[in-house]
Amino acid sequence: MSEREYDVIVIGAGAVGENVADRAVQGGMSTVIVEAELVGGECSYWACMPSKALLRSAAAVRAAQDVAGAAEAVTGQVDAAAVLRRRDGITHDWDDASQVKWLEGADIDLVRGHAEFTGIKKLRVTAGDGTVTDLSARHAIAVATGSAALLPDIPGLREIEPWTSRDATSAKAVPASLAIIGGGVVGAEMATAYAGLGAKVTLIVRSTLLQNMEPFAGELVEASLAKLGVTIRRGVDVTAAHRTDENAVLTLSDDSRVVAEQVLVAIGRTPRTGDLGLESIGLTPGDWLEVDDTMLVRGFDWLYAVGDVNHRALLTHQGKYQARAAGDVIAARAKGRPVDDAPWGAHVATADHEHVPQVTFTDPEVASIGLTEAAARAAGRSIRVLDYDLSWVAGASTYADHYEGTARAVVDEDRGVLIGATFVGPDVAELLHSATVAIVGEVPITRLWHAVPSYPTVSEVWLRWLEAYGRPD
Repeated sequence: MSEREYDVIVIGAGAVGENVADRAVQGGMSTVIVEAELVGGECSYWACMPSKALLRSAAAVRAAQDVAGAAEAVTGQVDAAAVLRRRDGITHDWDDASQVKWLEGADIDLVRGHAEFTGIKKLRVTAGDGTVTDLSARHAIAVATGSAALLPDIPGLREIEPWTSRDATSAKAVPASLAIIGGGVVGAEMATAYAGLGAKVTLIVRSTLLQNMEPFAGELVEASLAKLGVTIRRGVDVTAAHRTDENAVLTLSDDSRVVAEQVLVAIGRTPRTGDLGLESIGLTPGDWLEVDDTMLVRGFDWLYAVGDVNHRALLTHQGKYQARAAGDVIAARAKGRPVDDAPWGAHVATADHEHVPQVTFTDPEVASIGLTEAAARAAGRSIRVLDYDLSWVAGASTYADHYEGTARAVVDEDRGVLIGATFVGPDVAELLHSATVAIVGEVPITRLWHAVPSYPTVSEVWLRWLEAYGRPD
């Protein structure tokens, strides 16, 4: 057994943990990162990157089919095997050598194995071969272990060995039929992906699709899924499951059944904190870790929780944003400097509260930032809502022959600034950052008149919003 001491220890070498470690090293801290699986984590191998690879090929074909001239050139179907090979290339065949090389170049040490707390600022790491390494931190330990798929307690469900999101994004073959439980982002994206790859998909949704977004987002995505051949069962729960020789059988709350070769459960996430030995430092295993805006776990002066594990915003880009803040703050505090003396000023993760951008890569895409109309009204804001049909924008007519989409802006009337924006339509992900800058920067509506959108692009929706709002006095 060996023992090592560092200024900072990071548990979890995903994109979030890598960013914590990198910022800490740049702040002059000796840093080690502990990883039980692959360096690069969930996003690189089982979430963001492979899921978008599975979605892209069919989306590209559908886009070409909606433009006369290009449509005539599209004479075949999506080659599912080729899509899976491309996905494998994007994940580097689940080999993390390039990510390890990046760590080495960033001067971040790596210890492979499973980490458990043994006391204050102390960890024990057990490698796959049984080798044990004890680590201690002079200043801070950051937990960046992420989240895992939540499996509900439905009779027979575990016995049928359903897919989680990891299985869906790393599958080696496309099932003939797939039943998806859950109508959130993962469920909607995987329904889009597997329908595009030729599977017969049934989507089981308890209430409404994409229910935390603007209602029109779920409505447009649901209509598109139906065109792709997806069967959507809304307003029902799965009450039991069993497997026959060839298929899984799901019994629903209305006593009907769904039969499919494979089942994907996508109803939510649970923190990966159950086996970290948190009880040794007075915390409850399996709980989310509550933090302040510097990612410091409440009740501690040395323990940080960054990314999914703190349950603030379960998105890779927000986790990386938190990580930059945490790494800077750890270095500043270690040197006795106030937090606002960290690089870039007062670098705390305040955007997690109301300024979270998110793209759902369905067809059409859904891109959103800030508050929905319902959330703004529930918060007591005095608002005005601006809706615009994106098909009326000149750029849309050049983009596709049958462009469908909607954009909504939510304006805080008391301050004259945007506090929410949602775009639904083809490739609207690329519209989102302009809205993010306007909302985070609290750019006055009167000033946005001078941010002139180029013509003919779909970005011209910004001008249409302003015209609907009315010219400044």
